[in-house]
Amino acid sequence: MLFRISFSLFFALAVSACNPIKPVDPITPIPEAPILLLENVAQPITAQGTQPSAIDNTKRDNLWDRIRDNYKLGTPPSNQRMTSQLNWFKSHQSYLNRVSERSKRYMFFIMQQIEVRDMPAEIALLPIVESAFDPFAYSHGRASGVWQFIPSTGHMYGLKQDWWFDGRRDIRQSTIAALKFLRGLSREFKGDWMLALAAYNSGAGTVRKAIRKNKRQGKPTDFWSLALPKETKAYVPKLLALASLVKNPEKFSVTLPFIENKPYFAVIETGSQMDLSQAAQMAEIDLEEIYKLNPQYNQWATSPNGPHEILVPFTQQEIIRKNLEALPSGQRIKWQRYEVMSGDSLISIANKFHTTPAALKQVNPVQGSLVRIGDKLLIPTAFKNQSSYTYSANNRLNKKQKNTRGSKGSQKINHTVQNGDSFWSLARKHNVSTRSIAKWNGMAPKDPIKPGQKLVIWSKSQLIKQNREIIRKINYRVRNGDSLHRIADKFNVKVKDIKRWNQINKKKYLQPGDKLILYVDVTQNS
Repeated sequence: MLFRISFSLFFALAVSACNPIKPVDPITPIPEAPILLLENVAQPITAQGTQPSAIDNTKRDNLWDRIRDNYKLGTPPSNQRMTSQLNWFKSHQSYLNRVSERSKRYMFFIMQQIEVRDMPAEIALLPIVESAFDPFAYSHGRASGVWQFIPSTGHMYGLKQDWWFDGRRDIRQSTIAALKFLRGLSREFKGDWMLALAAYNSGAGTVRKAIRKNKRQGKPTDFWSLALPKETKAYVPKLLALASLVKNPEKFSVTLPFIENKPYFAVIETGSQMDLSQAAQMAEIDLEEIYKLNPQYNQWATSPNGPHEILVPFTQQEIIRKNLEALPSGQRIKWQRYEVMSGDSLISIANKFHTTPAALKQVNPVQGSLVRIGDKLLIPTAFKNQSSYTYSANNRLNKKQKNTRGSKGSQKINHTVQNGDSFWSLARKHNVSTRSIAKWNGMAPKDPIKPGQKLVIWSKSQLIKQNREIIRKINYRVRNGDSLHRIADKFNVKVKDIKRWNQINKKKYLQPGDKLILYVDVTQNS
């Protein structure tokens, strides 16, 4: 397949070839020869300074075979950590089916990028460990996408993140960033991929610290000998267990659903911002499939600032290209004219139409953020009702909030964030953990909350109040008109308990002045 290389890209390749990459701290993105993103990914991609695999991977029908053929990590040791992970995977065939179904959209591209860098093919299985190949996965540590980049590391590797777009979920951009990161870590640890993988999970500093400690104590410094965090000690064995299972599924009595060894998606240039429902219609596929191939788009359309492209199933590329040719560029999103009213601001108008002030300023002659009553604005709007875009950020959040459940007896509270609110203050008020509140709302505990934001909280404050009993012993003198029933009602206790506490004879009547002992829950009688 022929493709064009710009002069600047050619220059970058030449410079990279003449200047070998020196090991640097892995928190700094390591420069490397650019990997070319073709219009479609049907053919293998080669990069400067690498050798294509000696194996003809195009002759493999099943992508799992292609992965097995390119293993490089060797046979893992037999130990308890490996055994426990293998036992879990062996007993969860439904999980393997689920992750295989998700991975089929992305695995061919990932394998191409791994092979061109001559990296271990076992790394293609790492998104199973990281995210179960869920492109919308979001962890308590603010990590997002199949490779689970946190915001700061994503920015280091050029993954743009804004209201419209999150590059951490872009399958191509995030894969290339993750492989650059991992290759840098392997250099940091002198080619030891076990340590590189451990560092990908817990940070290079954590691994270096564990190595220094073992050196001082005269102990080995391989992965299996290091005192690493509990999660990291399970992380690498989990990947190796998966690799063992993929290598020989019959041995472990599991099956791996067939994945075709051919491109799943093609890249379509749209030339401008495009409504995702329009893209689905042009490609003659479901909107859900568009979102799963393009999880980087947070809203109802691609970003107005680009990239102006969309992934579609490989089989549909000619259909959408043909339909796009017949569609004027101005009709790739819907435009609505709006007259500014009293009380309007650029932000309020943007919120009303599910867009951003920046997007409005792109197509309207607005100076700063000032709009005047009577101004006429051109607004980019969605073709369909917002609820139709089921995988947009707002709809994913609404679904999560709707489906969450608290512990037994807790009460669901719909809370609007006020000035001064924080996860910590709300957690104290409702007797729950900050992590629980974050989880119920598809957030991480360190995410900021803003006034006006809607949160779901499964409050335990009422439950705690009901279950907390403070019992006091009371000496009560019977008064005129008292009866056992009247006293029981007054102190919220039972008649039979009053009789038991005071050994009252059934035949004996209460007399004014009699003394009774009562055991009363003062929280219910305050």
